Amino acid sequence: MSIPVTHEDIDGVQVLTIGSEKFSIDEENLEEISQKLLDQVVSLPPKVIIDMRHVNFFGSSFIETLFRVWNRIKEANGQFGIANLEEYCREILKITNLDSVWTIYSDLDSAVKALSEEA
Repeated sequence: MSIPVTHEDIDGVQVLTIGSEKFSIDEENLEEISQKLLDQVVSLPPKVIIDMRHVNFFGSSFIETLFRVWNRIKEANGQFGIANLEEYCREILKITNLDSVWTIYSDLDSAVKALSEEA
């Protein structure tokens, strides 16, 4: 089953939404999702939000993908955030202290507002 990664421009912020219904990022779909995210980040302006509203679970391998995406955006002097994390996924980022590295937004509207207001 192919997992979509959709792109939408909202007020100059590039929103990448993973999936279209609830699922877990596992070894079977990790490579596909990672490639889709990285392919899209190459051509995007540097304000990017990863919308994870459909993701129930991810492991350490997906954290590596998030790091790669973040590094590409950072190299372009961009801004990066993650929105709509399920509680379990939020806890993973908190335990690894990545919630202090990346900005985590409770919803997409606040994420877009924050990034669209930044220069």
